[in-house]
Amino acid sequence: MTALLYILLAIVVAVAIWQVTSILNFKSVIATEKDNNTQGILFAVFGVFFYGLMIFSFVKYSIILLPDSASVEGESYDTLYMVTMVLILVVQAITQFLLFYFAFKYRGIKDRKALFYADSHKLELIWTVVPAVVLAGLVLYGLSVWVDVMDPSDAENPLIVEVYAKQFSWEARYAGEDNELGLANVRNIKGINTMGVDMSDKNALDDIPVRELRLPKGRKVIFKFRSQDVLHSAYMPHFRAQMNCVPGMVTQFAFTPSLTTEEMRLNDKTIAKVDGINKIRAEKGEDTYEFDYLLLCNKICGSSHYNMQMKIIVEEEEDFNAWIKNQKTMAQVVQ
Repeated sequence: MTALLYILLAIVVAVAIWQVTSILNFKSVIATEKDNNTQGILFAVFGVFFYGLMIFSFVKYSIILLPDSASVEGESYDTLYMVTMVLILVVQAITQFLLFYFAFKYRGIKDRKALFYADSHKLELIWTVVPAVVLAGLVLYGLSVWVDVMDPSDAENPLIVEVYAKQFSWEARYAGEDNELGLANVRNIKGINTMGVDMSDKNALDDIPVRELRLPKGRKVIFKFRSQDVLHSAYMPHFRAQMNCVPGMVTQFAFTPSLTTEEMRLNDKTIAKVDGINKIRAEKGEDTYEFDYLLLCNKICGSSHYNMQMKIIVEEEEDFNAWIKNQKTMAQVVQ
């Protein structure tokens, strides 16, 4: 398929060069009615090809899209995305159709003159006000979704987790029984205290450092992000969440997991995608792939950027509580 795309690209480039050369060589030549007719027909044929390719792409490659959102807030994000994309596609389909149709229908024919408006306040008002109103509506809708995702103030007993980024790995710590993270700074990094937690802060003593993220289904999780070195970006695609990790400051977002890892593995779209991946891996003689949620870095942060992955396990809250009770606190780790 890639080879075919390269061939098509080469053909398009060759045709473009040929057309530019033709224009330069025939500056003084006036197009005949036959030329106009040919160009109009070619434009109509290309329009059919354009829409056919678009429909084919939707059918063929929809499998590579993400499955259903695994967070409550992500569902609102997906709705916003769908509303925006449907609006764009409808406008695009109409305007592109008119472009191809008019180019064919009103191609140059003898004694036909183009109708044009030198000035029309009504038309200018329509194509200025209508897009402005639609875009303003989308912006306001987007802001409401953003506030719902970014404002965790309405959460009851949220789980507080710090995610720490560094070249080229992730670390994390959970707030302990006091549900408050202790202070931390890169200047405190020493020995096994790799996150720079301030052990003189009493709130830090019961914090729980981990190298694997586990999240309880149905409980809001507030993430705090720090970076040790360069700009990273915490990206959790299945939860529709992403936030920059900036050296010297703390950023945050929050979401409520709605599907456990096992439930997402049984999702039809996930199964289809995993089957496709394993088919490719089998052809290469590689081990089979099993779906897992991942925390990724979505900034090109260095030569091993691709290695910045952390497994995320979403499980029922009782299973999470049993797991967290068996983890050592910062006081136990650094003693």
